[in-house]
Amino acid sequence: MGPLLAARLGLPFHDVDAILAGRAGKPVGRIFGEDGEARFRALERALVLELLEAPPAVLAPGGGWAAQPGALEEVRERALLIYLCVAPETAAARLETTGAAERPLLAGAAPLERLRNLLAAREGYYRRAHLTVAADGGDPDLVASRLARAARIAESQVAD
Repeated sequence: MGPLLAARLGLPFHDVDAILAGRAGKPVGRIFGEDGEARFRALERALVLELLEAPPAVLAPGGGWAAQPGALEEVRERALLIYLCVAPETAAARLETTGAAERPLLAGAAPLERLRNLLAAREGYYRRAHLTVAADGGDPDLVASRLARAARIAESQVAD
């Protein structure tokens, strides 16, 4: 969804996990395994703050970033926070095609149950976003267009 939104807004897209993996020279799963989740979260948080100092862009941090105490509050005044609300079943189906093994907190058996548990633990954080958009089904281009429209409206309200 991030690249589609970025294209509609004429902005660059930054996948936080991909940038961290590139900088570390290893996939996120190895960062977790070798350095630990706490180290990964610290790197993730620092990178989000770094990217917010750069020109405007669409950022896609992982769901765990938003669930770190204080992370949302650190960026709330500098970014439009959007929660793409997806049912665990939808997320599990999407991960089957993209690879759940790459997600360290979902590796192993029963990714659907793990997704349900993660959502239950994190949704309170996610709901603190400025905007919640249902992204379960439908045409991704349509969802991206709705997101772009919402971002433009938010930007115009800030400018006023």
